[in-house]
Amino acid sequence: MAAPRDAEIRKDVQTYYGQVLKKSADLQTNACATAARPVPKHIREALNNVHEEVALRYYGCGLVIPEHLENCWILDLGSGSGRDCYALSQLVGEMGHVTGIDMTEGQVEVAKKYIEYHMEKYGFQTPNVIFHRGYIEKLEETGIKNESYDIVISNCVINLVPDKQQVLQEVHRVLKHGGELYFSDVYASLELPEEIRTRRVLWGECLGGALYWKDLAILAQKIGFCRPRLVSANLITVQNEELERVIDDCRFVSATFRLFKLPKTGPAERCQVIYNGGITGHEKELIFDANFTFKEGEIVEVDEETAAILKNSRFAQDFLIKPIGEKLSTCRGCSALESKDIITDPFKLAEESDCTKSRCPPDVAGSCCGTSYS
Repeated sequence: MAAPRDAEIRKDVQTYYGQVLKKSADLQTNACATAARPVPKHIREALNNVHEEVALRYYGCGLVIPEHLENCWILDLGSGSGRDCYALSQLVGEMGHVTGIDMTEGQVEVAKKYIEYHMEKYGFQTPNVIFHRGYIEKLEETGIKNESYDIVISNCVINLVPDKQQVLQEVHRVLKHGGELYFSDVYASLELPEEIRTRRVLWGECLGGALYWKDLAILAQKIGFCRPRLVSANLITVQNEELERVIDDCRFVSATFRLFKLPKTGPAERCQVIYNGGITGHEKELIFDANFTFKEGEIVEVDEETAAILKNSRFAQDFLIKPIGEKLSTCRGCSALESKDIITDPFKLAEESDCTKSRCPPDVAGSCCGTSYS
């Protein structure tokens, strides 16, 4: 049974997303209106096929559509009106499947309303998408079985749940070995003070429940995931003077991470890998995360965990993987691991990205990296 405070937060969030918000423009911050990277053409086309009412009720804080989706089974936590689910249902194809779960009845009703519309538009004989009303920290109550999904996605939702460890434990349970949680969420620059955590509007705006960013790695590894892999990040701005005063020195960032669940195997080893190319939308280059970009035909040296992920996930067939020392066929180039400066801090990545877009020199980064992205 939920603690009184948790139950109160849940009710407030349901009210905020079911009754207060009618469209994205009603939000008080840009937490749910950021975009970090260019959207591949095939994903833009899939999003354009989503019904207008479904798209209008979208409140996510990033685009959580990973690569290599054909025939995958995907679970969307906090699917809302179903925008991402419908885009994904087209991308996985008729042999794949997408499940959406959301606790807000009004949002689930909007999503269910357009199943037939989208299946007819895609030319699918049998629906490959389903929506449930339920709680993302209680997936078992919705009938979601162990090791049943290749990918779990979440778009600015985990911060709305007080017990984030329980959410991650449930995700780990339902993922197949080699599967991943690919998700955008909001993170804080420090442990949130009581004044922020008790403001109802800040919970609805995805700030009041934001996790201190360093705690994500602690939780993930405690549960059994690999270390979080940072994909992208954007700084969040607040367009409300009263809320700005409450937040004070605390900063927030929307960031996309990927967490892989790997089978228990023997000791991993560093490897050299070559991307074979050909993944839809990423035929020539695969930006795996903020630290690793794989270009078709080029040798890249990777650490033990990255090698294990590539070997044991849906990406296994897309790479030629050899231990360090075994000679690979001659390729166009080679990227050495020793020269890498691994980025794990989403605030650092967001500031670097912001300053690159603003074309400002590094020594004035502090004065130019607080702007929002359009």
